[in-house]
Amino acid sequence: MKKIEAIIKPFKLDEVKDALVEIGIGGMTVTEVKGFGQQKGHTEIYRGTEYVIDFLPKVKIEVVVKDEDVEKVVETIVKTAQTGRVGDGKIFILPVEEVVRIRTGERGEHAV
Repeated sequence: MKKIEAIIKPFKLDEVKDALVEIGIGGMTVTEVKGFGQQKGHTEIYRGTEYVIDFLPKVKIEVVVKDEDVEKVVETIVKTAQTGRVGDGKIFILPVEEVVRIRTGERGEHAV
């Protein structure tokens, strides 16, 4: 099993969620996060004062999938989250050793 973490632009969340549900992803965790990469933030002027916005708002989607579903999920996220502009985000793929469903005690792929 693998855990896929995708950091995307917030306005793309609904589109990505709908696309993942469409390919059979039954659950995900979504967190509002802040960060920066190549963008390095930006400056804004508010009431005549200039502010540096170092951390930009992003959304992190986390899903755990079977190894054979990883490529399909990654392709779906890239296709739906991509705008072609700097700051589209990143996808991280991590190994998952074990999953336990708290309610039933099921383990492994059955618990996902």
